[in-house]
Amino acid sequence: MGTRKINANRIVVKVGTSSLIHPNGAINLETFDQLAYTLSALNNQGKELILVSSGAMGVGLNKMHLKQRPAEIGAQQALSAIGQSELMTLFTQRFDHYLTDIAQVLLTHDIFDYPKSNKFVMDTFNCLLKDNVVPVVNENDTVATDELDHRTTFGDNDQLSAIVASHMNADLLIVLSDIDGFYDQNPKKFTDAHLISEVSNVADDEFTVAGGSGSRFGTGGMHTKLLAAQRMLAEDRQMVLANGKDPQIIFDILAGKPVGTLFSKECVNHE
Repeated sequence: MGTRKINANRIVVKVGTSSLIHPNGAINLETFDQLAYTLSALNNQGKELILVSSGAMGVGLNKMHLKQRPAEIGAQQALSAIGQSELMTLFTQRFDHYLTDIAQVLLTHDIFDYPKSNKFVMDTFNCLLKDNVVPVVNENDTVATDELDHRTTFGDNDQLSAIVASHMNADLLIVLSDIDGFYDQNPKKFTDAHLISEVSNVADDEFTVAGGSGSRFGTGGMHTKLLAAQRMLAEDRQMVLANGKDPQIIFDILAGKPVGTLFSKECVNHE
């Protein structure tokens, strides 16, 4: 396969918990560093970047020396609050090293449902981008619960990243995960699984292939990534799903190299 046509200036990058936390629960410091390096380099080139980062729960578990998340919602939210603070400390340290300013933006779903709050948060994003600041976005886990008439939770950060990309009129959503892209069957179960390089339409068949949720530290899985891709395709935007083990893969994606899976209406076929 030849070079892809990727023309993106405003980019949302979503990094999953599995990329930031090792399977043993320890923090993957190399990923934090390389992510900061890559986004800082692109920021210096004039790209507008928004980082949607999972990992608050995983970092909280590590900080409190716990092996698995508690069952109680309140305890989960408390862990997320601890982890979110630590997460931003890690990002601040690494982005500072590469002379790039960042800002924390915590969101709930109802912010996008109400026009006034939606306008204020969009204005905030635009001001940050204008000043070359990289917004680091996460769900506000300490207050996000679905009850009464408020729809506050996004469910997962794949959905959050797609919603942010949509509202911010981003050209491209890059989802970094622990898998190389979208396969015709689960590559962790089937040795003959084939990576699908380009997808122009997400149909029911793909959701059947997608299966269940992700790692014990996170909430996402392939299903949620396909929902994000479906939203991007419906709005004629592009999305790339790729392995986040080395965030410098973002350079390859923007150079049009055929890494991961590109979801785009311009794709001719499914390969």
